[in-house]
Amino acid sequence: MNREKKIPLIRLSKRDGMESWKVWCIRAGSVLFALALGALVMGLAGANPVSAYGVMISGALGKKSAIRQTVKIAVPLLGCALAIAPCFKMRFWNIGAEGQITAGAIAASYFALFWAGRLPSPVLLTVMGLAGALAGGLWALIPAFFKARWNTNETLFTLMMNYIVIGVVRWLQGGPWEGRKGSQIIPQFDEAACLPRVLGVHCGWIIVLVLVVFMHVYMNHTKHGYEIAVIGDSVNTARYAGMNVGRVMMRTMFLSGAISGIVGFIVASGANNTLYDGVAGGVGFTSITVAWLSQLNAFAMVGISVLLAVLSKGAETLQTRMAVPTSISDIITGILLFCMLGCEFFINYKLIFRGAGKKEARHG
Repeated sequence: MNREKKIPLIRLSKRDGMESWKVWCIRAGSVLFALALGALVMGLAGANPVSAYGVMISGALGKKSAIRQTVKIAVPLLGCALAIAPCFKMRFWNIGAEGQITAGAIAASYFALFWAGRLPSPVLLTVMGLAGALAGGLWALIPAFFKARWNTNETLFTLMMNYIVIGVVRWLQGGPWEGRKGSQIIPQFDEAACLPRVLGVHCGWIIVLVLVVFMHVYMNHTKHGYEIAVIGDSVNTARYAGMNVGRVMMRTMFLSGAISGIVGFIVASGANNTLYDGVAGGVGFTSITVAWLSQLNAFAMVGISVLLAVLSKGAETLQTRMAVPTSISDIITGILLFCMLGCEFFINYKLIFRGAGKKEARHG
């Protein structure tokens, strides 16, 4: 009796494995559960849930113009998720993608503002992209070096660096790069420094899709990807195998920052056509959710990014057409993300109630 009391009422146990169809059933069930909770929230707000969901879908995918806007939202999300994936697989918690995007946008903007008349458009855009990648990579390399050399906390280091580079942009807005005096606004880019449109959307979506293929191959079919996976599983094992862990960390972070820098170039040159302190738009943080939901799978990130973009664009339409507050839309998005992340817990772990083992033994 005493022994039974010592056993907790509910215990967690890691699953050995689960059939693929069960995994997808749990994931589908979590989405349906989230939609049901979202319907309840919209009902409490005085909106018809069925009509509201219809408005969100039509607002994001109903017209060509809406689809283009949805793609614009999805592009930086996908690009940034690809950037942080190798770091997370290595268990290096890069929370600084926001700053790395901004650093890339600054470097690209320099050439857009001061070299537009000196270089032909294709050359200028190429230089802007390379400058963005280099700046983002070098900005990410700083916390990686400190981690490799002195084992600093990369989460806090990368997070704090976001605010430094955003402060630099604010200084540029009101100082050297300010357009009209007192405006605190950097001038719009020359047309030669703006990404051309393909199918009505800036060609950044093509760049990001190329990066999807590249990152899939890099993570799963190269020596570098193998080293990242080994370090993520066990740093000691990696060292025992002769890997230079510090060098791999710095190389991986440089790659991560470089991709984030390219995203900064795409956002500044393709979507905004200028630079301002909110150029990253919170993408660096939202993309963490995209990376985790996709289980760091590059192709799965495409679907997750599009889903979040549909929710974001649909939320705007919901506010304008049905006068539903933006906060309600944010709550629904939060519920969906929470349920989608929570379902992974039940895929990997199972709950064991006190006495369950005895029943199984009795039936056996």
